[in-house]
Amino acid sequence: MNKRLFLALVLSFAVLFGWSALLSKFYPTDKSTVTNITSPAGVEQKLTQAGPAAHVELPEAEIKPGKLWNYEQDSFVLVFEENRAAINEVIFKDYQGYKFPLGAGLLLKNFVFHKESSNAKAVVFAAQDEEKRIRKEFNFYNSNYSIGLEIEIENLSPHPLKMNLPLLLGATDSKDKTNVDPRGFQVPMQAVASLQEKNLYLDTRKDRDFAGVNFVALKERYFCLILEPEQGNYSGYVRKLNGHESEVGIVSPEFVLLPGEIARHKFHIYLGPQDLGVIKQIKPEWASIMHYGMFDFVAQLLLQVLNAVYTVTSNWGWSIILLSILVYFVLFPLTLKQMRSMKAMQALQPHMEELRKKHKDSPQKLNKELMLLYKEHKVNPLGGCLPFILQIPIFFALYRVLINSVALKGAEFLWIKDLSAPDGLVLFGKAINILPIIMAALMFLQQKMTAASAGQKAAQQQRMMTFIFPIFFAFIFYSMPAGLVLYWLVNSFMMLFNQLLIQRKK
Repeated sequence: MNKRLFLALVLSFAVLFGWSALLSKFYPTDKSTVTNITSPAGVEQKLTQAGPAAHVELPEAEIKPGKLWNYEQDSFVLVFEENRAAINEVIFKDYQGYKFPLGAGLLLKNFVFHKESSNAKAVVFAAQDEEKRIRKEFNFYNSNYSIGLEIEIENLSPHPLKMNLPLLLGATDSKDKTNVDPRGFQVPMQAVASLQEKNLYLDTRKDRDFAGVNFVALKERYFCLILEPEQGNYSGYVRKLNGHESEVGIVSPEFVLLPGEIARHKFHIYLGPQDLGVIKQIKPEWASIMHYGMFDFVAQLLLQVLNAVYTVTSNWGWSIILLSILVYFVLFPLTLKQMRSMKAMQALQPHMEELRKKHKDSPQKLNKELMLLYKEHKVNPLGGCLPFILQIPIFFALYRVLINSVALKGAEFLWIKDLSAPDGLVLFGKAINILPIIMAALMFLQQKMTAASAGQKAAQQQRMMTFIFPIFFAFIFYSMPAGLVLYWLVNSFMMLFNQLLIQRKK
């Protein structure tokens, strides 16, 4: 592997780390603007019939968090704040008790609630002031992670009330250090807004307003909350509260309640893992929240293949191994071309050295002569880079898939306890990540074989790469998820095996 290729790989992985770091500070946003919320059809007629309506301004005083109360279902435990009728966090039983913090999920601000009733299928909260009574009913279905929410507002006053319904999905805190990836980088919450014509993937630390909401979601590395109004032209927002806290919510259009009238707002909710199969079973349109950034198309394809392989193997470790072998064979024609190109370049090394000596004072003449030499022997000096270049988007995409795959959380393989984290084999009382070391050893052997088959001058140039290249990759991969290192390890083994076959045929 020549110096230019090594430099290209170094830069590529530098981009990977830089890109990963930037994800904690930036998410791509859309440039759409806010549209004013107008009263729904029929409101003006009601106002004319009923006389002037009193516009209801919600009180400014914020209700402080109160007593926490656990509500248990088959798949999760919801930790409610009773006086705010909001979900503080969710504990997922099937995922090692993983805690998904919401801050104040599904909060209707500035009302003091009390728990009215609760049973295995529903929880009801109620609040009341001089003008209105509000009832929040959560309905649960043990068969999946879907929840129904109905908010009922009754006008208790003698005059019409004009108001809207602001509902908070949840609050985020960028100082929360509980949600980090295997390398220790924080994974920030992300908001997703599905509008009539597009999806927005939003940074929760920047103010944003949007209209025409189909659904809005709040997600972290593994889990998500999706909220979809059953009807009505809702708008949504992301609002920065201070230097580290933000909130995401939706607002209904203004509506009018006549004296004694009751308005009912219904919502469909998904509160569970970012599992494509589970989400699609409930509502296929919600699957769009699973977005993997720049290489989303490649990531979605790899995820589909990985899931298909898992249906056969029933083990994520073997599935990753088979995926790596499959990708290798798809790229094998290019890999073979790369190896032949490298051999041809090695054979031309003596001629290239002669030309360098002959035209050492004329770089332009040297380049021209080298191009003629390549053309005469039908050698492409960049031919050896193509398979590695194609592996880069695959690697980036697979990195995003594996690091965000809830299915791999806690998935065991051989000595590996969790494929979504470093393998951490305990030796002599200390956890050591073995997979990156094995991978570095394979790369060292591959570089030694390449140097042995090269000419004397080329071998001298290769000697430095023999040590630097494996050390560089061991450093890069040491804190990566074991599933990703396993993928690259299998790929390295396949390349080494193929190189051995080619050398035996000499």
